[in-house]
Amino acid sequence: MHFIIDKNHLFLAIQHVSKAVSSKTTIPILTGIKLEVDKHGVTLTGSDSDITIQMFIPVTENDKEIIQIFEEGKIVLPKYIIDIVKKLPSNEIEFKINDQLIVYIKSGSSEFRLNVFDAEEYPVIPQVNQEYVLNIQSELLKTIIKQTLFAVSTVESRPILTGVLWQLENNSLKFIATDSHRLAIREVKVETDTDLTFNNIVVPGKSLNELNKILPDEQMIVQIIFTENQLLIKLGHILFLSRLLDGTYPDISRIIPNKETTKIILETKKIFEAIERASLISKDVKNNVVKLIIKDDSLLEINSISSEMGKVTEQVEIKELEGELIKISFNSKYTLDALRTIDSEEIIIEFTGALSPFIIKPADHEKMLHLILPIRT
Repeated sequence: MHFIIDKNHLFLAIQHVSKAVSSKTTIPILTGIKLEVDKHGVTLTGSDSDITIQMFIPVTENDKEIIQIFEEGKIVLPKYIIDIVKKLPSNEIEFKINDQLIVYIKSGSSEFRLNVFDAEEYPVIPQVNQEYVLNIQSELLKTIIKQTLFAVSTVESRPILTGVLWQLENNSLKFIATDSHRLAIREVKVETDTDLTFNNIVVPGKSLNELNKILPDEQMIVQIIFTENQLLIKLGHILFLSRLLDGTYPDISRIIPNKETTKIILETKKIFEAIERASLISKDVKNNVVKLIIKDDSLLEINSISSEMGKVTEQVEIKELEGELIKISFNSKYTLDALRTIDSEEIIIEFTGALSPFIIKPADHEKMLHLILPIRT
């Protein structure tokens, strides 16, 4: 194997694929990054067996030469190659390998001689049947991941809740996440090649967190392909492969109230800032407890009391009230997490009693819902 490559393109690719590489794996070769060279370009792969990220660098891009290939081949580089490439002095890097699994790397006045793994021992990436495909804008996918991912469970005792449930029906894609104390739902319209429908695909939260890091903010079509136990994302020259979680996601429809007894409309920014200030005191209290009290049809109070720190009281104007006055205590962190994802100027909060879950949703559309369990005080 022998080639010369542009430093910036190589560094970006290594940055992406290294996100899937784990030092905790029990398979030594998976601590490295696979590099494969053929006449079309260079392919880099990182994997921890649950997540695989692959990126292809073409020989030319926009009529500019990126790679000069003299001899094809493949090796598995140590993960610290990212630190070496970053520090190399020249914009061109030359790679050459001998038969003893040693790679020579040259850039400007710098020369490295590294021990590498045999690429033949690297696990084969499973082939994904591409019969079922849906398309979505990268910016939109990035947004709906952020609007739901925060609500997944971090407790491994219920593994299925550490993932986000994906449901698709009538070209409407729904993301659902819960840790049993709160619930986040986001729904968007997508394009599919067929009449694709599914209702129990659960993607690990860890996978979505890594995917979100490589999704660009600009508009770009992302292809999502499903099989029985794998999810494949195609994004330009990047392939992202993740295993799916086994098991059946709980029926969340049973915990969403059908009819509210109190409904209020508030300015999102004002209620967020009031709870945020109250949380400065509630951080000293178990469960970050903050209390909401509807005083009358135009005013609500947010307060928090700490025996050590003191008390804070905030007042927020109610834009509209329907139903009964109510007092309810809740976890300020959970509520702030939900409010942070809502980009509407006004929100609706629906209550069904002081000890029942309450719902937060945007006032201008019905494609998002947050449910939070109250705290008994």
